[in-house]
Amino acid sequence: MDPAKGAELGTTERVLRLLGLLQQRQVWTGPELAEKLRVTARTVRRDVERLRALGYPVHAGQGAGGGYRLGPGRDLPPLLLDDEEAIATAVSLLTAGTGAVAGTGDAALRALAKLDRVLPHRLREEVRTLAGSVESFGGGREPVDPSALTTLAGACRDEVEAGFAYPSGGSVRTRRVEPYRLVASDRRWYLLAYDLDRADWRTFRVDRMTEVAARTWRFRPRPAPDAARYVQESVASRPYAHQARFLVHAPAATVRARIPASAAVVHAAGDDLCEVLAGADDLDFLVMHMVLLGHPFQPLHPPELADRCRALAHRLRTAAKALPGPPDDRPGRADERTTGG
Repeated sequence: MDPAKGAELGTTERVLRLLGLLQQRQVWTGPELAEKLRVTARTVRRDVERLRALGYPVHAGQGAGGGYRLGPGRDLPPLLLDDEEAIATAVSLLTAGTGAVAGTGDAALRALAKLDRVLPHRLREEVRTLAGSVESFGGGREPVDPSALTTLAGACRDEVEAGFAYPSGGSVRTRRVEPYRLVASDRRWYLLAYDLDRADWRTFRVDRMTEVAARTWRFRPRPAPDAARYVQESVASRPYAHQARFLVHAPAATVRARIPASAAVVHAAGDDLCEVLAGADDLDFLVMHMVLLGHPFQPLHPPELADRCRALAHRLRTAAKALPGPPDDRPGRADERTTGG
């Protein structure tokens, strides 16, 4: 041990290193900490008192098995990570944030945005390289640029404008937005933002963005719609030629389990009733999907849905008449009752 080398460190830097050591393992003896910090045991005791004065519950035990340990506190203390720990944490958050870990995407992305803000430049390229080697199979989301996610998450947090190139009408155009929320669906990441050039709220797919950058201009947040609901409605119905509503005689939870969130919006309308909002370019396609749900339903909007239900019922009755067997055994009666038409 060379106390002179330890003395070269400023008090603040040394105390932070002490906090990092206490976070690494359960118990340290005084001599072990003194050796790590290259100071005297007396300096270790003084630095422990400095941590306690800052609100960190550093406990000291006597005798065999005793030593210094960091106890749980009222508030979450800052975590001090070395390079390897920081890289491992960032890659893990990227994996969770892009959908590999169910139910953790939003929280992982918020944590990643915080970590990205303080991550040294020397580590960012290594994190990006390692993240590119991580893949998943099954119902994963569309791949997105991790730096785009962290940039947009940081812009939402800091309330600064963002810009990106985005395909629209057969060409790629630059969009200037006030980013509000990132929303994860079962397949994709979306950004809900106020489009400054169109003076309205818009939904953007993150996997379609390029040249994503946060700007320096801050903005005052506007009254905003519910982010998850707005994005879901935008994805499920607004891009299509027809937006339809149905009343389904089944609990909302039961119907949601049968329809992907990106395909329709389901609202409870009672204990055993719900409304389904969905979009399609072909109304017959929507009616067939409602029939396949297996629950009685009624078309609410648009009015021509009733005609499509009647036409489908007629086709089913015609097909049933061609089947052998007694009329009562022929399928079609339940279908006719189900269509509500």
